[in-house]
Amino acid sequence: MTIDTARLVAMFAAIANAMSADRDRLCALDGVIGDADHGIAMELGFSAARDAVAALDTAAADPTALLNTAAKSFLNAVGASSGPLYATALMRGAAAVKGKTTLDDAETVALFQAMAKGIQDRGKAEPGEKTMIDAWAPAAQAAGEALASGKGLAASLEAAAQAAKAGAEATKAMIATKGRASRLGERSLGHMDPGAASAVTVIEAMRVALTS
Repeated sequence: MTIDTARLVAMFAAIANAMSADRDRLCALDGVIGDADHGIAMELGFSAARDAVAALDTAAADPTALLNTAAKSFLNAVGASSGPLYATALMRGAAAVKGKTTLDDAETVALFQAMAKGIQDRGKAEPGEKTMIDAWAPAAQAAGEALASGKGLAASLEAAAQAAKAGAEATKAMIATKGRASRLGERSLGHMDPGAASAVTVIEAMRVALTS
């Protein structure tokens, strides 16, 4: 399966739509351990990214240019917390596919893994700290393992989505040590991390948009 710039434009539209649909749930999750605006921030960021990449000439823009455009617009729209994390993810993704006009299965998985690594590096978070990394890190690992075992993009991203869901679910049993939620200490127990929940939404939207 080959992913071109037009398919990536469609991917951003799919993520933005998924975020709009999920906004209220994410804000409710954030209301328990944050300031109830995570869903709004994610919707704003991905809507800005969607609009910016939709304005590009897809015949002239390569995947790297498109991802960098998305990163910049996301950061402009969302200055706080998740803004720099997703902007870094998209810039790392852009760097991972530099020079490519279309992406094959391995390059698309490399892009996905670079995004996860960017979030982890920028957030300085490790799995187990009740952050979006608890969804992104296992998803990236699962995608890589599936690809290495000979599976195609659809099965690799399916594995990633399943791992992200399990990872987000696992944050309910964690005590937050990073970000605003860390102020709650043990009171954060029993609640899913909103960043991990939104990561599942992003990853699932990417899976559907890139493989259907």
